[in-house]
Amino acid sequence: MSDSELMKNGSLSLCTEFTLVAFSSLAELQRVLFFVFLLIYLFTVGGNLLIICVIWATPSLHTPMYFFLVNLSFLEMCYISSVVPQMLVHLLVKSKTISVGCCAAQMYVFTILGLTECCLLAAMAYDRFVAICYPLHYTLRMGPSVCLKLAGASWMTGTVVESVQTTWIFTLPFCGAGNIQHFFCDIMPVVKLACVDTSQNEIVLFIVSLIFIMSPCLFILCSYVRILLTILRMPSAAGRHKAFSTCSSHILVVSLFYGTALFTYLQPKSSHTPDTDKATALMYTVVTPALNPVIYTLRNKEVKEAFRKGTQRKFLRHTD
Repeated sequence: MSDSELMKNGSLSLCTEFTLVAFSSLAELQRVLFFVFLLIYLFTVGGNLLIICVIWATPSLHTPMYFFLVNLSFLEMCYISSVVPQMLVHLLVKSKTISVGCCAAQMYVFTILGLTECCLLAAMAYDRFVAICYPLHYTLRMGPSVCLKLAGASWMTGTVVESVQTTWIFTLPFCGAGNIQHFFCDIMPVVKLACVDTSQNEIVLFIVSLIFIMSPCLFILCSYVRILLTILRMPSAAGRHKAFSTCSSHILVVSLFYGTALFTYLQPKSSHTPDTDKATALMYTVVTPALNPVIYTLRNKEVKEAFRKGTQRKFLRHTD
C-alpha cells in the first residue's frame, strides 16, 4: 500500500519535524567540519562586510557598478547566514531535528535570496552592457533612480515568486521518518518526503525554475555577446583590456553561481542523489559566497586601491 493510501486510511502520521542527516555518517569528523565551516562563514561575512564598508567610505566608488556590488555583498552575507549557522549547530549537537515551521522559514529565506541573486546578476550585466556599448548614454540610462528600480525589481521578483513556490511546497503532507538527506531544507530533498504523488508539483517547480533561473541567465549571455562584439571592435588593445577587466569579476561570479544552480534545479528528480545534492549545495551555499569577496577584491583595481588608501589613512592616524 502506498504512502498516500495509508494516509487516507489514517494509519500514517504526518511529520511535525524533520531530521537533517547529511553529516550523521561522519560522526568522527563533525568537530573538524564545524571549525572548517565556521572559518569559511566568518571569512565570508567579514569579506563582504569589508567590501560594503570600503565602497561606502570611498566617494569615487559611488557608481552604479558598485551600488550593485554592495547589494550583492549584502545578499551573500544573508545567503550564507540562512544555512551555515544552523548547520554549525547540528555539527555540535546529537539531535539534528528541525521543525516543519523552521524548515519552511529557512526555505523561504534561502530561495528568495537565491532568485534575487539571479536577477541582481542580470542587473549587473545590464550595467556593464550600457557602460561598454553605450558609454555616452551611461549616466542617463544608469541614473540613481534606474539603479534603485533594478535592485528593487530584483528583490521583489525573488520575494514574490519564491514565497508562492515555498508556500505551495509546504501545503504538501509530509509523513514517515522525516529524514532529509541534506544539511538544510533545500527544495528537492523536502519534496521527496511528501507522502502523495508529487509528479505534477515537480513539473511546475521545473517550469518555474526554467523561467526564473534561465531568463536572467539568457539575458546575461545576450548582454555579454553584445559586450564582446563591442570590445572586439575597439581600436586599441589598452581599451579592449580595460573594458574586459571591468567585466571579468562579474563573469567569474556568474559562472560559479549559475554553474551549480543549473545543475541542481534543472535536472529531473530521478537524477538527484543525496551525495550530488550535498556536494553541489556546498558549492552554492558555502564556497561561492566565500569566493565572491576574493574575486571582487583581487581582480578589481579600484577596490584594491580604495582599500590600500583606507589602511594607509588608518595607519597614519595611529602614528600621529
